Amino acid sequence: MLQDNQNPKIYSVTDLTKEIQDLIEDRFDFVWVEGEISNFSAPASGHYYMVLKDEKSQIRAVMFRLQARYLKFLPENGMKVIVQGRIGVYAPRGEYQIILDYLEPMGVGALALAFEQLKKKLAAQGLFDQDIKKPLPFLPQRVAVITSPTGAAIQDFLKIIRRRFANIEIVVVPVRVQGEEATQDMVDALELVNRELKTDVIVLTRGGGSLEDLWAFNREELAIAISRLCGGS
Repeated sequence: MLQDNQNPKIYSVTDLTKEIQDLIEDRFDFVWVEGEISNFSAPASGHYYMVLKDEKSQIRAVMFRLQARYLKFLPENGMKVIVQGRIGVYAPRGEYQIILDYLEPMGVGALALAFEQLKKKLAAQGLFDQDIKKPLPFLPQRVAVITSPTGAAIQDFLKIIRRRFANIEIVVVPVRVQGEEATQDMVDALELVNRELKTDVIVLTRGGGSLEDLWAFNREELAIAISRLCGGS
């Protein structure tokens, strides 16, 4: 064979893989792909590994920790998704894969899915069990309201309380109710009120808004903080 083909170019495995890698990665810089997740795993490294498949084909995919931490939901096997990423070649195994930057479920918003997943998780932990809930006093005398001091919610709350129960003492505890820091603000405020203030009722409130606006109220750490006030785990 070598005699019939004068001066053939002979690649090392590494050199051939490198040329294939250059061709694929230059051709498919960023792509959108639709598929179904299978073989999903989330090891302690924080990276997400999965296979994306359809009826005829499959491709490996990875979402590294820095991107995965921004997902509001946990990917699951059987979930149909749309992803964005770039095609990369993993030279040690000679395999190509999608390195994911973005992933969203099909047919339902990421936040709505995350909310349903969290409800199931907290219910399994018993946080919604009736036997851990404390009954509200019939006529509370002192109420702590944890909310934004400048929002419409506190104005509406005070207006209704003063009209119906003028003798109730109201203590307003100011917090942020939207944004990345809002959940921790509310958790800290709950602990402060429970530790320092003698109140009959704690009200945690804000005005209306989109699911994104209200997301600080749907975080696991806030649900756990509320459960602790009720004597839950």
